[in-house]
Amino acid sequence: MEKVIRRRPVNSAVRFPNSVDPILARVYSARGVTSPEEITCSFRQLHPFHALRGIDAAVDLLMEAVTRDRMMVVVADFDADGATSCATAVRALRMMGAKHVQFIVPNRFQFGYGLTPAIVEVAAQFKPHLLITVDNGISSIEGVETARALGIKVLVTDHHLPGAELPRADAIVNPNQPGDEFPSKALAGVGVIFYVMLALRARLREINWFHQGRPEPNLAQLLDLVALGTVADVVPLDQCNRILVAQGLERIRRGLSCPGVQALVAVSGREVSKMVAADLGFAVGPRLNAAGRLEDMTLGIECLLTDDPARARTLAVTLDELNRERREIEATMREQAMAHLDRTWERLGGSLPAGLSLFDETWHQGVIGLVAGRVKERFHRPVIAFAGADNDELKGSARSVPGLNIRDLIDAMATQHPGLIKKFGGHAMAAGLTLAKRNFDEFSALFDEHVRAAVDDDTLRGVIYSDGELAPEQINLDVASALREGGPWGQGFPEPVFDGLFDVVESRVVGERHLKLALRPAQGSGSLDAIAFNAVGEEWTKSPRQLRLAYRLDVNEFRGSRSPQLVIEHAER
Repeated sequence: MEKVIRRRPVNSAVRFPNSVDPILARVYSARGVTSPEEITCSFRQLHPFHALRGIDAAVDLLMEAVTRDRMMVVVADFDADGATSCATAVRALRMMGAKHVQFIVPNRFQFGYGLTPAIVEVAAQFKPHLLITVDNGISSIEGVETARALGIKVLVTDHHLPGAELPRADAIVNPNQPGDEFPSKALAGVGVIFYVMLALRARLREINWFHQGRPEPNLAQLLDLVALGTVADVVPLDQCNRILVAQGLERIRRGLSCPGVQALVAVSGREVSKMVAADLGFAVGPRLNAAGRLEDMTLGIECLLTDDPARARTLAVTLDELNRERREIEATMREQAMAHLDRTWERLGGSLPAGLSLFDETWHQGVIGLVAGRVKERFHRPVIAFAGADNDELKGSARSVPGLNIRDLIDAMATQHPGLIKKFGGHAMAAGLTLAKRNFDEFSALFDEHVRAAVDDDTLRGVIYSDGELAPEQINLDVASALREGGPWGQGFPEPVFDGLFDVVESRVVGERHLKLALRPAQGSGSLDAIAFNAVGEEWTKSPRQLRLAYRLDVNEFRGSRSPQLVIEHAER
């Protein structure tokens, strides 16, 4: 599909200290940074918890449970955000003196998502005084009612967008709920529960709960989990989230993370002292997510909760094996999806629906979200991939493009076509839904119709945003290192990409699917190393001589030596 390179506008009025590399300063200003203070990721700059709606009621519930030794059950989601949220809650409560804390996480294939009535019945076996949802619950109307009927109190902590009706929980903390004045609406589920634990510690401090036999905990010890969940959930890295991620990464680099995170980093092959946010997103997060996608996220949560390094290593190895299996399943499903769309492209005479709905009887329910994401990346349009479930239902996972809030679009479809969609929930960029199998064709046509009405042609084009051109002398190790360390980079605060013309001196295939190149700047001299991942077979690779490239400037480390390397994001002849 067509891609275009566009350069980001730069606000030249912003002035940065001389200590900030000029290229990095240019990058910051292009991302809307308006003052040097915004790039300082100090823990002291975090927004205070007081503005979170429902925080006082939440702390009241937790105070009663902690100080009176009541049973609490944390109900988690089955992705990396849910797992880190659960581990953060359990660890923090135990650090603050709670003696009776359990957790459960729904098996996605048996219970589905969220605090369902069925999962409340399971939790009730622990005879809890309080249920605490993490990374879920804002749409669990029926589940909360079931808990109330059983005499169980419920604290909902979530970050997903709420529907028209909120559950009748005893307290709700969600920065996206109506009336909430917390400055950051981008917190992941793990960020929300971390803030709740900060508020609980402050209240316990006021009643002199902590003493020599029960020392006040340093909750910064949990920031490795917060960073991992925040990056893995691909929430926008606004200043608040950048602080949480930067502080967590610093602890990981210093070897201060929990044994589970250390073990996951080790099996991913990354070097602890040089971890960046991308490593959490592309190496550690997928291994943790593999448990929830293929089996049961209990395995991943146990890895994050154990304090035994040997046990953590064993669990991490198992998660790594599951991730390898997940890759194989995903590769097969992706090939099937692409083949289907290639046939659709030919049948429609070189065009595709604006909104893509895909379904295959053989697809794995835990991997459809990844396939939807891959298809979206290639065809630059919102995608929903469906897999079969029980009772002739289809479970769908949606991924959107910038400029289209997929959760709101599905909400509009559900409102305008009652009975078409059984249930749904999610974010602006990702959502999940359930519908009857017999409704798939109708849904597909309506989804395309609603997407066409909501976007213009420009939204469906693949846009590579560039931070401009680098002079040949600027493509060096110092600049590459400054860019690497200038993050954390991620969703909403993207890693710098540059563009320019290059002559291809040499190219060769490595690892069967990747292309290793030696390049010379069109207006310069000398040779530069470059890598294009998964590029074999792309049109531009057939006879490359001179290419216009969009690339990231990174640091390549090989056998103890470090050198600058261009990581090619897009190429055109």
